[in-house]
Amino acid sequence: MLNSNAQAKAFKIAVPSHDSSDEDDVPLAQRNRIATPSKPAPMNHDSSDDEDDKPLSQKVECKKRVGETTADMSSDDDVPLSKRIASKATPSSAPKSVKKEIKRDSDDEFPLSQKQTALKKVKAEPMDVDVPSRKRPADTKATPVKREKKVKKDAEDPDFYKWWEEEQTAEIESDDSVKWTTLQHNGVMFPPEYVPHGIKMKYDGQPITLSPEAEEVASFFAALLETEHGQNPVFQKNFFEDWQEVLKKDPKNPKIKEFSKCDFRPIWNKFEQDKEKKKAMTKEEKLRAKEEKTKAEQPYLYALVDGRKEKVGNFRIEPPGLFRGRGSHPKTGRLKKRVQPEQVTLNLGIDAKIPEPPKGHKWASVVHDQTATWLATWKENVNGAIKYVFLAATSTWKGQSDMQKFEKARELKKHVARIRSDYTRDLKDKLSEVRQRATAMYLIDRLALRAGNEKGEDEADTVGCCSLRYEHITLEPDNVLHFDFLGKDSIRYQNSVQVEPQVYKNIRIFKKQVGEGQMIFDRLTTAGLNKHLNSYMKGLSAKVFRTYNASITFQQQVDELTKPDDSVADKLLSYNRANRLVAVLCNHQKSASKTHDQMISKIGDRIRALKYQRMKLRKQLYALDPKMKKKPEYADMESDLEDEWIVEHEKNLVEKEKEKIKSKFEKQNDKLIADKQPRMPQSELKEKLKAATELQDRLKKERKLAKIEPKASMTVEKLVASIQKIDERIAATKNQATDKEENKEIALGTSKLNYIDPRITVAWCRQHDVPQEKVFSKTLLEKFRWAQTIPDDWVSRAEVCLESVTNILVEILNSRIK
Repeated sequence: MLNSNAQAKAFKIAVPSHDSSDEDDVPLAQRNRIATPSKPAPMNHDSSDDEDDKPLSQKVECKKRVGETTADMSSDDDVPLSKRIASKATPSSAPKSVKKEIKRDSDDEFPLSQKQTALKKVKAEPMDVDVPSRKRPADTKATPVKREKKVKKDAEDPDFYKWWEEEQTAEIESDDSVKWTTLQHNGVMFPPEYVPHGIKMKYDGQPITLSPEAEEVASFFAALLETEHGQNPVFQKNFFEDWQEVLKKDPKNPKIKEFSKCDFRPIWNKFEQDKEKKKAMTKEEKLRAKEEKTKAEQPYLYALVDGRKEKVGNFRIEPPGLFRGRGSHPKTGRLKKRVQPEQVTLNLGIDAKIPEPPKGHKWASVVHDQTATWLATWKENVNGAIKYVFLAATSTWKGQSDMQKFEKARELKKHVARIRSDYTRDLKDKLSEVRQRATAMYLIDRLALRAGNEKGEDEADTVGCCSLRYEHITLEPDNVLHFDFLGKDSIRYQNSVQVEPQVYKNIRIFKKQVGEGQMIFDRLTTAGLNKHLNSYMKGLSAKVFRTYNASITFQQQVDELTKPDDSVADKLLSYNRANRLVAVLCNHQKSASKTHDQMISKIGDRIRALKYQRMKLRKQLYALDPKMKKKPEYADMESDLEDEWIVEHEKNLVEKEKEKIKSKFEKQNDKLIADKQPRMPQSELKEKLKAATELQDRLKKERKLAKIEPKASMTVEKLVASIQKIDERIAATKNQATDKEENKEIALGTSKLNYIDPRITVAWCRQHDVPQEKVFSKTLLEKFRWAQTIPDDWVSRAEVCLESVTNILVEILNSRIK
């Protein structure tokens, strides 16, 4: 192991080169360095969905037909905007020589690129100091959102670092900047070692005994036996090949030659039994297991960066298993081997204590790279991807990265008109290379296509704009292009769009020149496209267009759809509809949940239950003031309350009352036992259950009455207020049902997380008195704390015309919902 104290200067870790499926997101200046053998390779990250080079469309009339696949979270890697966030100047004690950070293609969870100088050094604190919990504010009604409460909360949190209040310095234009002065953490958490269960699978009908390693791999497949992966022939083939290699390691293992003769059902049955046992765990057992898990994770939760406690993100080493991949990945089913400490490199401060590796092991190396923001790294065996451990999404570095990304998108508004004018002119250029570039820019800008890169044979056949092939675009009459291809993560993109005559003509010429099976833009590369974009604005890539257009489209739509006099529920519906327009354009899809219809049915039952309560209140109102029956808002019967449904609902109410009485009775007995007192007899429970019988009789009697006698304390005013509250809840629940139905195949989270400037949401919430927790989850509230400090006059709207794009999106969305 490297002794950090003996290392006088920071040095760079060498990471093997590997292909990246998302290299199209990286600006040329970065791409050139990636291509250089002596430089670190970009990182390929499974769980990140780089929506990078997919700009929002602005002027196209389109009819969009979209497939049913899952859109995952996109990354938000952007080069910092000039004259934007930077930290304090590098302390004089920092080493003069610093290393360049390992490049990567996604910044969703990755190190900052071209970021700030090292932040001002803060007094260090011990690693075991607990960070105060940050409780989510309680839901409130439509009352003004008070920032004072948030400010007070921050002021009471001594560990919270308001980095946006730091004095801004000139932006660092490269990755050579120092990101930290001191860095301390406790390394990574490894999965537990495998414990053999001894359950024998069968081969050719006979039970067989396997070595622990072979049994573990067999168990990986058995766990997926009843899933789509387990039924996938490619998955089965790849698993069987890798499993046979494991079997050969121990001569005592039986010779298994045919997958069809393997019976993994005994192991699958064992896992099903384990699931049932877990479900049957008592509350105390579950709590004990949770406490043990929390205790084991505690040392890895936080890191100290320049003395500040920052939460660590993915500190767990991925456990071994079978690779699944996205879409039709050719390597699905391959064995993901157990990662050993000897494969893991740690990044620590030069004076930091090196964490102890697991007993009997040692770290691959320990580096002190102050230009990097990763804490640990290793290489996985299936795709050769470099994996990293970073700080959490709520960290200072990630917040600065987000802010710089959205600031850069705002900067684009100064250049977008010229860019569009230039590529429109270049559509008719004499040079084919220039025409191809202009045509690709048109498609990227108008259709939200990623730039795309060529893929190897061992990668999923996904494409972007620059890698579109002959068969991916069909020419149709009236200048209509029909697109049909698999995009990132094998999400199918289908779209028929009418384009400019010159664009149509160019595509026809390009297809004729290259022929079937060949790339349409054969003279264009993603690197060349990004280099051209950088000539307009430093760090500009197709993803910046995407972020810019997503934000401006969202703001225009949310402003247009939201009515000041709407209820909070109606405002939220407008917000989600604006969010949905962006998601549709960005092709953020998901498959409709298998339980969707059941969920909608349950929401319908909740609405009926609320109407039932309203009916009861209305009948009480009639009893107190018969004149109320003549008022329109109280005269009509509630809809959808059939007699059969009411009988069934009241039956359920009685059963719930019985369960409530029994539960309370058991808790009281448990308390008595804890106090060493005798239990209450069952006769006591029987007596208490009479209340449920009385409820049943009362409901049956009231069912036939036009008026219900209210309690003595009830007044007309109280009943009217209660009915109004019920009406609000009914409206809110109906909106929820509408929202669920409209979004069943659209993923709103990706655009909200990565593409829509959170300051637009904060400003909208303030303007319309909507609590931020209604639109931001607890995680996003923490992640976007920096956005909550904007002044009341903050403006993000770009001074360009969206023309008809949003109207087109509304038409597309409505047609999809229908």
